[in-house]
Amino acid sequence: MTAPTQTEIELQAAAFRRLQKHLMEDRTDVQNIDMMNLTGFCRNCLSRWYQEAAAERGIEIGKMEARELFYGMSMDDWKANYQTDANDAQKDAFKTSFAQNVKE
Repeated sequence: MTAPTQTEIELQAAAFRRLQKHLMEDRTDVQNIDMMNLTGFCRNCLSRWYQEAAAERGIEIGKMEARELFYGMSMDDWKANYQTDANDAQKDAFKTSFAQNVKE
């Protein structure tokens, strides 16, 4: 596989920023647990991937710092403003989805 061109990198970055805006501004009603259960990833996964990409480049970013960079606010603020309590069915589905999709 050939390395992406600068234009491809810029387009990929723009698409990521649009996804981030969509999740953080346009669809704050969509809960992380529902995203994880349906797609196998959520906002927290995206922030973890950001953290992992930084680590590959020798940049150390902590878990909460990566989340704050992605969310544009602290997790406490996000939870207070947008997160709802998960029901038992969501929690059960999450256990399966997390096990299938998150490699620790």
